[in-house]
Amino acid sequence: MTEIAPTALVYPGTMIGEGCRILDYAVVGKQPVLSPRSTTAQEELPPLELGPGTVVSTGAVVFAGSLLGERVIVGDQACVRERCSVGDDVIIGRGSLVENDTEVGARTKIQADAYVTAYSLLEEDVFVAPCVVTANDNFMGRTERRHKLRRGPNIRRGARIGAAAVLLPGIVVGEEAFVGAGAVVLRDVPPRSVVVGNPARELREVPEDELL
Repeated sequence: MTEIAPTALVYPGTMIGEGCRILDYAVVGKQPVLSPRSTTAQEELPPLELGPGTVVSTGAVVFAGSLLGERVIVGDQACVRERCSVGDDVIIGRGSLVENDTEVGARTKIQADAYVTAYSLLEEDVFVAPCVVTANDNFMGRTERRHKLRRGPNIRRGARIGAAAVLLPGIVVGEEAFVGAGAVVLRDVPPRSVVVGNPARELREVPEDELL
């Protein structure tokens, strides 16, 4: 049975699948409130869709215009912004933020306090450790040129990102690659490579027994 806590706020039109749980003080289906200077499109978004068995935990916020698959867990005080697509069996950890226009593949795990910037792509079976930070704007809000170039990282299937790593705009992290804790990734990471340090440098290949 679907469970909606008395203190949860469910906006009209939100589509809630069978067996979902929306816990205390969660907010689902919220339309974004944007600054007049925002570069994000000002538009009325379609209703949020929550797949069967999805859990929106205490104090979490999931915006309108997004689609969450089956058995997704949005952790306490986490947030999923508008126009996001989240695959089945994804975990979004406590306090994490998935920004607008982001795609997250099935079975991906985003752990506590991670920041996934807008216009990112995380493929299937990706692991994002706590406190990871991603970026999508090399110009940090200056010049009109940035609008055509703004994009987040592209993290390919099975890649793993270590705690407190930083990924710069447009970085491609290859399939099954491993980014070490605290690494600052300035350029693409080849598939199955282990990179560490600031700036990140290739150390070795991922061992066979760690591959999916």
